Amino acid sequence: MKILYINTLYSPLIEGGAEISLKLIVEGMKSLGNEVAVLSLMPEKGLKIEGIDGVKVYRAGLQNSYWPYSKIKKNKLSRLAWHYRDQANESMASVVAEVLMSEKPDIVSCHNLAGWSAAVWIPIHNAGIPIVQVLHDLYLLCPNSNMFKNEQSCETQCLSCKLLRSNHAEKSKSVAAVVGISNSILQRFIDYGYFTNASKNVIYNTRTIANPPPKPLRKSGQAMRFGYLGTLSKVKGLEWLIEQFKKLDFNSSLSIAGKGEAGYENHLKELASGASISFEGYVNSTEFLADIDVLVVPSLWEEPLGMVAIEALANHVPVIANKRGGLKETVQDGINGFYCHDSEPHSLSSVMRQLYFEPELYNQFSQAARNSVASILDADRMIAEYEAVLKQAMNKPQPAFS
Repeated sequence: MKILYINTLYSPLIEGGAEISLKLIVEGMKSLGNEVAVLSLMPEKGLKIEGIDGVKVYRAGLQNSYWPYSKIKKNKLSRLAWHYRDQANESMASVVAEVLMSEKPDIVSCHNLAGWSAAVWIPIHNAGIPIVQVLHDLYLLCPNSNMFKNEQSCETQCLSCKLLRSNHAEKSKSVAAVVGISNSILQRFIDYGYFTNASKNVIYNTRTIANPPPKPLRKSGQAMRFGYLGTLSKVKGLEWLIEQFKKLDFNSSLSIAGKGEAGYENHLKELASGASISFEGYVNSTEFLADIDVLVVPSLWEEPLGMVAIEALANHVPVIANKRGGLKETVQDGINGFYCHDSEPHSLSSVMRQLYFEPELYNQFSQAARNSVASILDADRMIAEYEAVLKQAMNKPQPAFS
């Protein structure tokens, strides 16, 4: 197969897990003998071609009002104008048409389309080329990618999302196959009427994670080290975590690793004042996980998968997770960790206490953790599943769409 991958960014430009996963997929598919190329965005004008680790990478200048990955924060009106154009950016669709003419791929695998817009599906479909859309986040439903507003997860689309995504479900009829990185994210789109003509698939992202030594067996009364690893932002539930940690009445500490906006970080530090809570900034995740006993993932939004939980479990660290989104598919309540519920705030401190006062249960979770995600950690599994989806999409009649 000759495969063209389209994503907002590509290595070495990396903003999150989607770019890391895409590089693994692209290089994995190449290793199986497929011909691959990547089309991604850059802040400069024009179109250039370069080689990244043996992969042909096109970088196209984003034709919108600003580059969204700059550290300079734009005002609300500027952001709205950017998203208005991004609902159907015909200029970027023209770039895709140009690259299709040059590459003549057998199939196109679309990933994150922020900056490209869903308009890129049209020239691909018009060229008679099958489209496989991979869902890494909620961007095709919500311009903010997370369906989180007014400090809570959105149960339905708000008015602005409905307006800015008003024709996306219709456009998605051109897609031959859709892949969710979890059942949770795939079902979210199905519920909104997306991808009605597409085959439905779930393929979990993976990471290459070495198997470290098991955690030492815990004993009664031993201090417990809780940890958080990720972006410091409102949607991640850090205020809830800090408030609940401060209620604990046993020997414990909380390490918070990651960075966020300076003002919000300062707010969290003020909230944490007087407690045994440290802010570590950017860290080596493997070293961080080696130094904690329990990872807490209190995300208030519907995490598409929650790779940080998988990484913790692979390092024999039990996980406490808010029961939302893809976290429900990796954290297994009573097997490798516990669920908490943001609708019941004290449920978080309750399970933190249980893991401390029941060391035998903690040891059981830790010993089960790595095996519970073993299949997800298998990169060959992920690549084989993607190859199967692409081959199936190539061999089925293309969806009728006008």
